[in-house]
Amino acid sequence: MLTDLDDFYCFGLVVEHGGFSAAERATDIPKSKLSRRVYNLEEKLGVRLIQRSSRHFAVTDIGMNIYRHAQVMMNAAQSAHDLVDHLSEQPRGVIKVSVPVTVAQSELSKILPDFLKTYPEIRVQLLVSNRRVDIINEGFDVALRVRANLDDDPSLVLRKFGHIEQHLLASQAYLNEFGMLKKPEDLSEHRILSMVDEHLDQQMVLHDSENQQKKIKVNPILMGSDLMMLAKLASQNCGIALLPDTIANDFVATGELVRVLPEWKAPHGIFHAVYPSRRGLLPAVRVFIDYLVKHLSKC
Repeated sequence: MLTDLDDFYCFGLVVEHGGFSAAERATDIPKSKLSRRVYNLEEKLGVRLIQRSSRHFAVTDIGMNIYRHAQVMMNAAQSAHDLVDHLSEQPRGVIKVSVPVTVAQSELSKILPDFLKTYPEIRVQLLVSNRRVDIINEGFDVALRVRANLDDDPSLVLRKFGHIEQHLLASQAYLNEFGMLKKPEDLSEHRILSMVDEHLDQQMVLHDSENQQKKIKVNPILMGSDLMMLAKLASQNCGIALLPDTIANDFVATGELVRVLPEWKAPHGIFHAVYPSRRGLLPAVRVFIDYLVKHLSKC
């Protein structure tokens, strides 16, 4: 039966990646070998595991049951490899990471240089996109996210960095020209730069230090979902923008922007990382996550 292990492994790869061609692209194992191994397994077990034609790929019911056992075998083998990797003095390999655009620009650009210098054998493959990725099925090791609600997927591990808040910002030159604001209602008379791009008439919801809420109707002069663009436009005297502190702090530090109504704010989301829990973490992924927790934690 030990001679069947490679067949089970190849079958598991084909099912995991949703087809022979996809498995070949993901693993560099020739499609012909994968097909031959799956056929051998079907012959030995005496059952059809995959229904396949030139245009159709489907796993049979018994095939899905066999796949679950194959997963256990694959994970056990991966754990054995992980155990050996843990003995390595220097973490190495490729880490595949999904990260939102503004987090990549405002946070990772600051902390990655030291990480890459500390771990020269690690390569970081970043997908910089606001698209929510399917971590397991797309093969990501870690995904950084800013969300109002945290993931509750039991197959994922979550590490929280902290809450990110938003504040109103403008250039001092803009405020000198258009006037200082004394209360949130004054926003309706100002030039607003909004990240919400679906509606012309909008509401801005703000909270004070006692969590009292105010909703202000605004008519933005510009709408666009790129927060870094809004920050740069605000710094060029175009108007007032509601920006997350992760972006705003650098502009405030340089004097390009000043806080408007600083006692009022809005929640942006919970900054966190998620990663798969179904198999042991490689040393490179573990040190990367630990590094993120150390350098990104806000609370």
